[in-house]
Amino acid sequence: MGTIKTTNIEPIADNGTVTLGSSGDTFTVPSGVTITNNGTQTGFGGANTPYFFVRKSANQSVSSGAITKVELDVEDLDSANCFDNSTNYRFTPTTAGKYFFFACGRGYANSGTLNYVNVMIRKNGTAGVGNSFVNSGTEQYTSPGNSDTASPSVILTMNGSSDYVEMYMQVGGTSPNISYESNGNQTFFGGYKIIE
Repeated sequence: MGTIKTTNIEPIADNGTVTLGSSGDTFTVPSGVTITNNGTQTGFGGANTPYFFVRKSANQSVSSGAITKVELDVEDLDSANCFDNSTNYRFTPTTAGKYFFFACGRGYANSGTLNYVNVMIRKNGTAGVGNSFVNSGTEQYTSPGNSDTASPSVILTMNGSSDYVEMYMQVGGTSPNISYESNGNQTFFGGYKIIE
């Protein structure tokens, strides 16, 4: 076949569609060629969806040293309605892939001192590695006050059907709680799918 040289390709009708090739075909852009896009692109790259960002609206009392699931009841973002903010407080993505998750937890001692704060992102509810992953951000104090935060993050592979992630905290101190702060987000959990 030969080479077609032209400066402009347009559909026969105004606002029509031009199709290049058919299913299974490959178009190669040689090294050194520049592609300039001045229009709207669709179907390229990918999207960081689903994504979510949730937080607390009230303090949550906990027992000192007990690993406790964080009850995140406010959804600021939930692109595919994958986060349960009323019962299980977990994110179950409907799309398989690799996800970036982040969390921040504030521990507060109502009376006395705060000794430590652990914040965990758990996959499928169990501490460990692989399919039951726990990532912990830890703050340990030599001169304790009454509040502080820890902030872990992790990349996990999710199967798009049954895998889920939850946020847990362990707060050591006198009459501790997982704290809500009306002046800013201090206990929150979020994540999004990575474009591969």
